[in-house]
Amino acid sequence: MDVEHFNFDLPDARIALRPASPRDSSRLLQVKEGVLTDHIARDLAGLLCPGDVLVLNETKVLRASLSGIRTARAHGGGGDVSISFNLHKQISNDTWRAFARPAKRLKQGDIVRFSDTLSAEIIDKLDGGDVGLIFNTSGEALGHAIEKNGEMPLPPYIARQRQVDEQDNQDYQTVFAVDKGSVAAPTAGLHFTPELFEKLETAGVKIARLTLHVGAGTFLPMSCNNTDDHHMHSEWYTIDTETAARINEAKRSGGRVIAVGTTALRALESCANVDRQVVAGSADTDIFITPGYKFKIIDGMLTNFHLPKSTLFMLVSAFCGLDIMQAAYKYAINNQYRFYSYGDTSLLWKNVEHGNG
Repeated sequence: MDVEHFNFDLPDARIALRPASPRDSSRLLQVKEGVLTDHIARDLAGLLCPGDVLVLNETKVLRASLSGIRTARAHGGGGDVSISFNLHKQISNDTWRAFARPAKRLKQGDIVRFSDTLSAEIIDKLDGGDVGLIFNTSGEALGHAIEKNGEMPLPPYIARQRQVDEQDNQDYQTVFAVDKGSVAAPTAGLHFTPELFEKLETAGVKIARLTLHVGAGTFLPMSCNNTDDHHMHSEWYTIDTETAARINEAKRSGGRVIAVGTTALRALESCANVDRQVVAGSADTDIFITPGYKFKIIDGMLTNFHLPKSTLFMLVSAFCGLDIMQAAYKYAINNQYRFYSYGDTSLLWKNVEHGNG
């Protein structure tokens, strides 16, 4: 499909630079069979039914934005140079891939110092500023060093307009985050509070949990004009037997499965078998969902409002139908909904004409 089908005018003023406070006071737009209704995130329990299952992504965001100095080369090539890195995929206990800026000032064998005790060697360099880093420490010690020296990796649209600050260390993390490994938040989960979880439990809504570590590739713009030419970034997920059993039982008994965020949705659709059951396990997924995809597991999804021509807007268009989502986004813009990672949210229900296999 032509990527221009997924374009729309989004005023800069609609992109939220800070989240709602408290978290569950954000607005929620329900899209159900083309009908739009306005709510608040804390209303979520009243929009679900007993026996429904909400699936959370428990990943935790690393402070994966690092600034360092490429030290002067021994045999020419200039002096010290400041370089910024966004870590996006862990390869081993001491090795990461990162997007570097300016990458043109780096080559294989360069040493980058992030502090008196943390440094890394550039082991390779790919297109798009993607470099390999092998650090001088590993494992848990490396994790602590990254947390100490890094900043929260706010999305580019936000980071270009203001500095990261201490408040972001709380705001850009879900209250249920457990497993460190993401370099971007599963932002649909940012609207949850302990009080909202209590309401969901009282309403008979069940909770299931998985982990998908979100990579920085989620921020990358489409670099092609046709969706057939796009290669989706790969992300690692794991789903345990308890979560698989809870979701499969809900499907058997007529309950609905609602993914909290596109990350949870991509994990569940990636592990579904031909019998439309969730299979426990761990793997990398590069699933790219566009209109025409037949959903196997998900009945509903909670997701924030996405950017024009993004792979995430393509995903929600596959779920509800492009015409419906274009109308919903036009309504959201005209009614002052806040977009992107720190913005408001939407509760989408699968359109059987588009997303039902």
